[in-house]
Amino acid sequence: MVALAYTAFGLAGFGSTVIALPLLAHFFALKFAVPLLMLLDIAAFLLFGARAFKSIQYREIGWLVPFILVGMGAGLTLLIEVGEEKLLVVLGSFLLLYAAYGLLVGEFGRVRPSLVSRAWGVPVGLAGGVFSALFGTGGVLFALYNAGRIRDKEALRATNAAMIVLSSLVRVVLFAIAGLRTQDGLLATALLLLPALLGGVWLGGRLHAAVSAAAVVKAVYALLVLAGLLLLARSLPVLFAL
Repeated sequence: MVALAYTAFGLAGFGSTVIALPLLAHFFALKFAVPLLMLLDIAAFLLFGARAFKSIQYREIGWLVPFILVGMGAGLTLLIEVGEEKLLVVLGSFLLLYAAYGLLVGEFGRVRPSLVSRAWGVPVGLAGGVFSALFGTGGVLFALYNAGRIRDKEALRATNAAMIVLSSLVRVVLFAIAGLRTQDGLLATALLLLPALLGGVWLGGRLHAAVSAAAVVKAVYALLVLAGLLLLARSLPVLFAL
């Protein structure tokens, strides 16, 4: 699961958590899986993103930061206070909506997004911050926004990766304050999964140069549809209760 997720990261600079989390949620509690993937994201950026500092669009990132911080504060509160089954319903629904957008409308779908206004950074930053703290999946919202702002392929991939590591570093601080980063077995599990991460990032980098990105990303979207449906099926009792 981790190797597959970080193959997507090596290919596009984002997508690792949105793939891995719904799969790992069947084995770990969200309060364990989210900080686990946060640590892996930081390691992945040190391997991949550090080579692309010159391509990062810092002005685009800087505009989003204040709104991301506000959203993260709200998301952390929800992660601590709201029941896990209800959060899984939200995650499953988010995955289905995101996958549908990607397959039908997004950058690799039928219509390429036009240049978006910077004003969209306000709702994207707030929502991305909430989902970053809750599930570590805010990177997909940032990637959609960046795709409408940045046309250079390498700059887009580098900026997406930088957004992920920035949100991960902020979450390190927030999770430490909330006591989520010091859970038993967290660091050991991350170290055990590091070889899978290394293999995935390496393979993704090879695919980036050799394989059609559109074909690979469409396959990833199909996987997200399956993951979303599985999460919603697992949470049927909560849905009926609602």
